[in-house]
Amino acid sequence: MKKNSGISRRSFLKSTAMAGALSAIGGGSAATVLTSCSGGNNAGSNAQKALKEPGTYYIPELPDMATDGKELKAGIIGCGGRGSGAAFNFLAAANGVTIVALGDTFKERVDELADKLKKEKNIDIPADKRFVGLDAYKQVIDSGVDVVIVATPPVFRPEHFKYAVEKNKHCFLEKPICVDPIGYRTIMATAKQAKAKNLCVVTGTQRHHQRSYVESYKKVMEGMIGEITGGIVYWNQSMLWYRERQAGWSDCEWMIKDWVNWKWLSGDHIVEQHVHNIDVFTWFSGLKPVKAVGFGSRQRRLTGDQYDNFSVDFTMENGIHLHSMCRQIDGCANNVSEFIQGTKGSWDSSTMEIKDLAGNVLWKYDFDAEKNTYKQTDPYTLEHVNWINCIRANKPIEQASETAVPNMAAIMGRESAYTGAETTWDAMTASALDYTPKDLNLGKMDMSGFVVPVPGKPIDKK
Repeated sequence: MKKNSGISRRSFLKSTAMAGALSAIGGGSAATVLTSCSGGNNAGSNAQKALKEPGTYYIPELPDMATDGKELKAGIIGCGGRGSGAAFNFLAAANGVTIVALGDTFKERVDELADKLKKEKNIDIPADKRFVGLDAYKQVIDSGVDVVIVATPPVFRPEHFKYAVEKNKHCFLEKPICVDPIGYRTIMATAKQAKAKNLCVVTGTQRHHQRSYVESYKKVMEGMIGEITGGIVYWNQSMLWYRERQAGWSDCEWMIKDWVNWKWLSGDHIVEQHVHNIDVFTWFSGLKPVKAVGFGSRQRRLTGDQYDNFSVDFTMENGIHLHSMCRQIDGCANNVSEFIQGTKGSWDSSTMEIKDLAGNVLWKYDFDAEKNTYKQTDPYTLEHVNWINCIRANKPIEQASETAVPNMAAIMGRESAYTGAETTWDAMTASALDYTPKDLNLGKMDMSGFVVPVPGKPIDKK
């Protein structure tokens, strides 16, 4: 359901809500400085029932910077835009941290990040710590680093994570963490190994380290919207960047440099980008989907072989539904947000508000208070603050298996849209589907298999 459809949100709330008295805001906490309350006739009620008791769910500590401690030497695997961004997020998150090794498929990417580190942070990456090629990740991991930041195109993430854990390295994994069921199972197996080794693994689902989302999650767990009955998640935006093929580029070189447009590299944008929004619902609800029915198409994309829009209906474990939509097309209505409906009210990330069934605002996140209380408000940096704090305090954390749930949900939705078939959690997690090209190399590849998917079958001719 679109927010601007003929069905009003209030009608939607009334039609999906169960009967019952509205409960209101629960007891205070140390974080109440970041919240504000208004509206409603039951603000003094303490009758709300918690979905989960405090202490039974994870809440990260999010100070401006990590606590001082042992020096940490990091290696960056993937030196493009996100890898470079993560490198500087890591450096901003703590004192006593540095970067000592870089790796990427292409030399120019390594050198660009090395030059930027030298210019802006006076960090000198020597030539023998700059690694190039499809196997550069192994050289980075084996170069004497304490931690690794993995920010390559997502198809490579499972193998990079696997090797890092084999070598006992703490890992920061950008999202998504896999693009197919083979990668999913590799991630899940490696996550178990990381946990057994007491390693710290944090993923780039930065909303888990965004104070407004964390405080919203706490309010929902306290029972402010009641039992969750469904939701809608959106990532609708303009077209992303693309790279036209240049003379002299090999097949693989072009695809990797244009990776957000190729389904084997990115997983398509429902996996690469929209996983953030799906993740919010699986995080808040604690549920995974059991089946998905979706559709999508390619209307405006200029390179690659993937879609530019998806719409998916997910049926969750307890029978409630999540509607997911994402689009990357210029000149359309944009919306990047999440809406969660409960029996007593709803939460909307576009306003960071909780409302009762009559539309009264019960709670609203106070962004001004956050700015007055904290110096660091960037969740991309705060996720590194949490990661470093966990490492220095010897408090193992393992987020890969949690992130794998919305990642697999996105894969289910994508494959349903590609084929027109209903997909199920059990079938997809056991599937042999593998997006990695069999002839992967930096030279010539068989390009015949990189085609835009068409669902269903042709109309029967009479």
